[in-house]
Amino acid sequence: MIVVTFALPAESSAFIRSLKNIRRDGAVLRGNLERQTSNAEGRRLNLPSPYPLPQGEEGAAAPSEEKYDIQSGICILHTGVGAARCEERLGNFLRNETPELLIASGFCGGTKDELHPGDLVIADNASDLSKKARAILPGAVVGKIHSADRIVDPAVDRYEIGREHGAIAIDMETETIARICAARSIPVLALRVVSDSPAAPFPMPPSVLFDIEKQRTNFFLLFSYIARNPSSGINLAQFAKQIARAKTKLADALCAVINEL
Repeated sequence: MIVVTFALPAESSAFIRSLKNIRRDGAVLRGNLERQTSNAEGRRLNLPSPYPLPQGEEGAAAPSEEKYDIQSGICILHTGVGAARCEERLGNFLRNETPELLIASGFCGGTKDELHPGDLVIADNASDLSKKARAILPGAVVGKIHSADRIVDPAVDRYEIGREHGAIAIDMETETIARICAARSIPVLALRVVSDSPAAPFPMPPSVLFDIEKQRTNFFLLFSYIARNPSSGINLAQFAKQIARAKTKLADALCAVINEL
């Protein structure tokens, strides 16, 4: 079983659409990710062919392009935003589960102008499989993801964290996940997508976009802010499109990595 963690369902929705046979098991989602293999690989794995293989004159199987579906068991866990929620939920989950691999995924914020929304980031400070993942995703950026204790917004704060911690990106859960997995000898890969950066900031203050204490958006506060700042509504709509593209790119990357690892 492979576990993929996201902070919130808003981050995982595109990847969930890639899964088959989805079922809810308490606070987690379970499903299967199908991948296609050639007949040759199917025979190595002792998979039955759905169609008879054509025979040559000598009775040997002729080359065939038929495909087999091999399903990987996937479990999606939403950890919540921040170290405290993450430690509680992941710790509870791992009391009864021992995955063969855990992928810490979701959004991250860039600390440099060179990072743009939609860029994939592999955390080399929290990944046992960073080299393999980089080979699968040659366009991904590899570097440190620093887990902050708050949502970092102003560009000056992002630059400072980048310099102080040698980090190319910021989130709030990766380091906690890596520590918990290391204590249990569970291989971990941190693969995230940039949602915002100094050059592409949040469309409004983070406290308006998300209430960490309640772990949700306060829509009354959100709409009140837009009413006072009408242009922020346009910025929010553009940000939503930006996020949708980033989620799709992350989902494709996760599928590629899981299929190849």
